[in-house]
Amino acid sequence: MAMMGIKNKDRFAKGQKTNWIRLFILVLIPCSLFLAPAYAESVKELQNKQKKLQQEIEQTNNMLKQTKKDESATLNKLQLLGQNIKTQKKLIRTLDNEITALDREMKQLHLTRDSLQKVLDRYKEDYAEMIRQSHYARMQQSPLLFLLSSDSFQQLARRARYLQEFAHFRQEQVRRIENTQAEIDVQNDLLQTNKNDKQSALSSRKREQENLKRDERKQQTMLNQLKSKEKDLSKQLKAQEKKVAELNKKIDEMIRKEAEKASKTSLTKEQQLLAGGFEANKGRLPWPVEKGMISGHFGKQQHPVYSQVTIDNKGIYLQTVAGAKARAVYKGEVTSCFMVANTYAVIVQHGNYRTVYSNLSKLSVKQGDKVETKQAIGTIFTDPEQDQKTELYFQIYKDRNLLNPELWIAK
Repeated sequence: MAMMGIKNKDRFAKGQKTNWIRLFILVLIPCSLFLAPAYAESVKELQNKQKKLQQEIEQTNNMLKQTKKDESATLNKLQLLGQNIKTQKKLIRTLDNEITALDREMKQLHLTRDSLQKVLDRYKEDYAEMIRQSHYARMQQSPLLFLLSSDSFQQLARRARYLQEFAHFRQEQVRRIENTQAEIDVQNDLLQTNKNDKQSALSSRKREQENLKRDERKQQTMLNQLKSKEKDLSKQLKAQEKKVAELNKKIDEMIRKEAEKASKTSLTKEQQLLAGGFEANKGRLPWPVEKGMISGHFGKQQHPVYSQVTIDNKGIYLQTVAGAKARAVYKGEVTSCFMVANTYAVIVQHGNYRTVYSNLSKLSVKQGDKVETKQAIGTIFTDPEQDQKTELYFQIYKDRNLLNPELWIAK
């Protein structure tokens, strides 16, 4: 009878051990290790995007603070406000996506926690069943008596081995109960963190929606004021077009001269390496300003006030804060420094590529200088007649062909 009890108990222990290992693999590992982190990463990406958009809004607000301190509407204020509204809409969409991702993650965490709780309950039931068994209870009272009552040395050895294995199995069950409880605690902590994050995202979304409504009202008021000043704006637009045309003509002339001169000789090995490096970094070149926004895109653009007026930009405009520096987007050599309409322009050669930095009030380089990536080229001009606008005009050429800078600088 004793032998049968040992064999039955041994089978019970081994069977339970196998069942729980299988349950651990099928339930605990997939839920806690594979599913939850995938959503956590998504939430983290959205939170990082949210921070960047908030930084963009802060930069634009800083530029708005530098405009004239009156309430009069200007094209510059309208443009900055329009940029803020665009970024606010992006931020609200990002917050919506973050809230959805957090809901999805919390649902998964609930499922994982519930699965773990079921595993824990089964572990506890199994452990309680072992305690309840009368055979185990007798061993608890007197393991030594259980050994000494053996009929033979072989039975004694088997009982000793059984007691050792059973004690190990019991310890294993306790360990599993403790580990599963710890995993449940982790899931509860993650749920609480996600609840807090969701509450924060909901508050941010509400705040940004209020800011958006306020700025859209301001934008419409400014638009109406500017349309009432059509004659003045038309004069400003013509003067600006004339200045830009003069600048583009001068730049084109300088690029043509440099390209013609370069065509008479082959690129040196150093210039070939520069061209190759510049080309390899397409889409990853640093911005020619440390902080700012694209205030004028490449190519044909609709005027912000007059829908019938089209602007054809030969480069991009980057608006930034007063006192900001223009900086080289890649290492190269300064080949030209010249003045147009009381502001400076600089051409930097990168093999058969050239970058142009215009609308500078002061220069930090001279012709013949070798420059490194992000090195200061000059201080960007702040225009008192354009509502204190600080704006860099940036172009990229390959030989004599004009390129779209937005395809070359980092997103």
